[in-house]
Amino acid sequence: MDEAPGEITRLLRAAQDGDRAAFDQVYHNVYQELRRLARAVRSGSGAATLNTTALVHEAYMKLVPGPRGRVADRDHFFGIAARAMRQVLVDAARKRKAVRRGAGMTMLPLDASAELARGENPLAIPPDDILALDDALKQLQEWNPRQASVVEFRVFAGLSIPETARALGVSEPTVKRDWQTARAWLAHALRHT
Repeated sequence: MDEAPGEITRLLRAAQDGDRAAFDQVYHNVYQELRRLARAVRSGSGAATLNTTALVHEAYMKLVPGPRGRVADRDHFFGIAARAMRQVLVDAARKRKAVRRGAGMTMLPLDASAELARGENPLAIPPDDILALDDALKQLQEWNPRQASVVEFRVFAGLSIPETARALGVSEPTVKRDWQTARAWLAHALRHT
């Protein structure tokens, strides 16, 4: 990305103060990064419900006219974008499931659960597994909201450990512990869905 994080933060703050052009400039500046994240989320999905461009645009519509509350910085913005992408993917998966009527809940394959537990390729989520992951994340949110946020930032925004720590305002060791614990909890929850 060509823009320095300081510029993104400045534009985000202007957008929150009502400057629609600033929000549009943020979107323009981070568009390619959002596309990369959307491609990563969709990787290995086969016949996906939404293409990458549609996912980015639908997530953007959830962010307009700007995320509620103050956005601290670029990493925080990507965390919010991750939540928007998750919502879009879950909505699309629900619609797809409704069309297939009677298909039943799709379980996350055991090898994918093991992959998540090891922390490998956290972004490759088959579309049918998004609903199971979303349900598990809702349960995790009730048990430990910060761990759920760590998973959301790492899986749906592709943020690194340091970026996630900055977005959440916690230390890197805390994010590492949360990520490890949440992965184990989710892998267990998804195997027993």
